[in-house]
Amino acid sequence: MKKTNPEKAIKELTMVLMYLTQFNESDRFGSNPDITWKGYDFDIINELDEKDYIRQGNHRSKSVAITEEGIKLSQSLLNKYNISDWE
Repeated sequence: MKKTNPEKAIKELTMVLMYLTQFNESDRFGSNPDITWKGYDFDIINELDEKDYIRQGNHRSKSVAITEEGIKLSQSLLNKYNISDWE
């Protein structure tokens, strides 16, 4: 099995952690998005936003919305790191 370099692992595992700690707050964002707290490295958060895996909206907000692409990526990363998804 090929090892993942630390920088890539940090980015991937940040996405996994955001996915696993997501919650739903439909009144706040309107269309039932899955959101999570963004208490992670801001450079990584910005990169995930640029790649459209998450949407920050207001950069001063403490939460982000996970996009459909972000959910797909997270689920594939769960597989890669052999982590179970929520039942």
